[in-house]
Amino acid sequence: MRELPGPAHAPALVLLHGWTAPSDLTWFRCYEALGQVFRVVAIDQRGHGRGIRSAERFRLDDCADDVAALVDVLGLRRHRPVIALGYSLGGCVAQLTWRRHPEAVDGLVLCSTSRSFAETDDERRYFAALGGLGLAARLTPGPLRRRLARRVVDRRVIDCELREWMLEELHRNDATALLQAGHALGRFDSRPWSHEIDVPTAVVVTTADRQVRPARQRALAASIPGATIHPVDGGHDACVSAPERFVPAALDACHSVAVRVGASSAAR
Repeated sequence: MRELPGPAHAPALVLLHGWTAPSDLTWFRCYEALGQVFRVVAIDQRGHGRGIRSAERFRLDDCADDVAALVDVLGLRRHRPVIALGYSLGGCVAQLTWRRHPEAVDGLVLCSTSRSFAETDDERRYFAALGGLGLAARLTPGPLRRRLARRVVDRRVIDCELREWMLEELHRNDATALLQAGHALGRFDSRPWSHEIDVPTAVVVTTADRQVRPARQRALAASIPGATIHPVDGGHDACVSAPERFVPAALDACHSVAVRVGASSAAR
């Protein structure tokens, strides 16, 4: 877990990373800017990086429960509002945290994410195949599991001077949990209930995203009453590859939610 104290009584941001990319890898270009304005708490989710290792199958519901437990243990809501900032898979966890533990979060910022990731036949086959690999990985020797996982993660590494560090961070992941997490992502579907989200919400849309189509990101925003849209000219890796565009949009989204959370608290 990584923490930045931020200004006294500033809202707390709980940062939730994407699939395969632990917190530092997802947020390292964002920490400084976010930490100047908010208290920041970033965790590695189950099976990712330094996150919880469990013999149980990876479930997004468990990740949401972990967020609620973290908020409680750290006492984050005693003196400040809490905003869940989720990227891709982390956006699913943020939505589920609101649904399962509405007392844990006062607002949501959802980045490069959607209500559903498996809507076409090809997508359903892809995510279903990850589930099969996850089952096989339990019975597969460690070196082979790492090679299987590398097929998934290596193509997502940006070719830059940080490549070796990025690969090292990725290889901290538990291979079996990684594959199971992909399968769980394919099963996620908030379309039946996203319209019920009743906390201030902002959606950061990566407009050149080839992994989560911008139309799906905008559909997520449209489904949530009062959600604001904050576009970024970048792909699914914009948080790392285009921080000069992503960070201002993320800050704007967080400010938008924080102001509305504050107004809501004052009204109560």
